[in-house]
Amino acid sequence: MGQMRDHGAIKIPKGYGRITFSRTEIINILIAVAALTVAFTITFLGGFRGLMSANLVDALESLAISFIAVLSGFMLHELAHKFMAQRSGAWAEFRAQPSGLLMGIVFSFLGFIFALPGAVYIQGMISRKQNGLISLAGPATNLALGAVFIALYLVTGGTLLRTAFYIIGSVNFLLAAFNLLPIPPLDGSKVLKWNVPVYIAAFGAALVMAALIFTRTL
Repeated sequence: MGQMRDHGAIKIPKGYGRITFSRTEIINILIAVAALTVAFTITFLGGFRGLMSANLVDALESLAISFIAVLSGFMLHELAHKFMAQRSGAWAEFRAQPSGLLMGIVFSFLGFIFALPGAVYIQGMISRKQNGLISLAGPATNLALGAVFIALYLVTGGTLLRTAFYIIGSVNFLLAAFNLLPIPPLDGSKVLKWNVPVYIAAFGAALVMAALIFTRTL
């Protein structure tokens, strides 16, 4: 999720407008990916009770699936915002939200995920169209990745690999639908403000795929 904000205490590095990563940003990315991977792993195992009864093989399988789901569903989503913003000439960096990550881990022990992992903060002279495209980049990435993983699920044999593809694809589609809700500060509110037909097409696609996931139609 991209956020427009004043620079505040964030120091803008040299190379403004280019695709760059600061040391602080890389640390924030690693923290967010690690915390979310732990939260997803615990959730996939069934929360606290499942974690306590899981064997090593199940735990490692859930960890691997969680790591790929976090990288594709969350981090590539945020990086899509970042790259689109920087290509538009803006300053953009990801910052983790420690309290939101901790909340995600706490809820995972109850068997479900709800987290506020952080966002890409953006500053610069950006038009409404550019802001809309920057906001759309994250959910669009989720939709594309979700389609790839579900396609792999449909053509792959083997229970474990097939299940992994389904879970990762599902995470991407559900994140796309959530982020496209027309509620500030979610991406959907900015896309809707920029272009209504584009918003309807993107949100409609996300809702259809999310519905298929929830109803186990795929």
